[in-house]
Amino acid sequence: MRPRTVAWQVIAALVAGLMTISLTACSDDDGAGADGFAVGLLLPSRAVPRWEHSDKPLIEKRLRQLCPGCTMEYANAENDVSRQREQMTSMITQGVRVLILDAVDNKALRSSVQEARRAGVPVVAYDRLAQGPISGYVSFDGAQVGRLQGEALLKVMGEKATGKTVVMVNGDPSSPNAAWYRRGALSVIEGKVKIGRSYDTRGWSTDNAHANMSAAIAALGPDRIGGVLAANDAIAAGVISALKNAGVRKLPPITGQDADLEAVRRIIEGEQYMTVYKPFRTQAAAAAAMAVALGRGEDVREVATTTIDSPTTQDIPSVLLAPSTVTVGNIKQTLVKDGVYTIKQICSQKLRPACSQAGLSP
Repeated sequence: MRPRTVAWQVIAALVAGLMTISLTACSDDDGAGADGFAVGLLLPSRAVPRWEHSDKPLIEKRLRQLCPGCTMEYANAENDVSRQREQMTSMITQGVRVLILDAVDNKALRSSVQEARRAGVPVVAYDRLAQGPISGYVSFDGAQVGRLQGEALLKVMGEKATGKTVVMVNGDPSSPNAAWYRRGALSVIEGKVKIGRSYDTRGWSTDNAHANMSAAIAALGPDRIGGVLAANDAIAAGVISALKNAGVRKLPPITGQDADLEAVRRIIEGEQYMTVYKPFRTQAAAAAAMAVALGRGEDVREVATTTIDSPTTQDIPSVLLAPSTVTVGNIKQTLVKDGVYTIKQICSQKLRPACSQAGLSP
């Protein structure tokens, strides 16, 4: 993939436009719903909480705002490629005009994307860049996600980082994003720490991450692990449980991604050092805007801010957004400020003393 660099001011302008666009722009003089159509949303799993809790409702809400007459058909593949393939075929048969696809496996879904193209149904790749004739792509800069994780890990390890052993518990090898994150992280930490073990985590599963980390502990010994670069928060949860089960009382610094609520609570408790926050509302808004434009036969490049090349398709109109680091010191300035969570949601009765210390008093 080779993104063409654009000024972040352009992305800021896009965000402002997406969030303030007139709600009546997609209805004609006959009233709301006159130009409505169905949009299919296909998400990959429930293993990562954000898909069901954030992305789905945000995309559906923005679609209704941009096109009151539009409807959304939804399916979750439960991390099953065959199921997602069947779901795509079903939606195409039912007559959806556009598909928003977060592929379980970007290569395995290529034939389904081609099927959609033959049926005249454009596909917007969401979060993960599927192969095949994709019409648009919305995600975050995956290399920057990995760099933020690597930089945070080195920062918290401080002078002790040099020569220390780090375990990498990466994402699902079938996801192009997993390799993207890993490359970004390695660009920061390689040569500065010793990578004791590196594992891929099938399905981004907490249980599989637990097994991977247990293997690392058995091979290296718990006292030799200076930090863990966990690809996302579900994986971080498995890493932490494995360390606790091994009797580790003082946990090494552990990274994450997705700003899951439980991960934010672990950060406050001191069990997880950081997570990477990706503003889902902006991502969902961009995907909805692309879907509505494509459904009306408009030029999706009016929504895009750059282009991306996949192994199968060049110059895909794309929106790549900037992620940010969240640690205990800036939860209020990031997640609370953006309305992802309220302090009340984050700070359970058990966490109130730690929340108070972190400046998160209700």
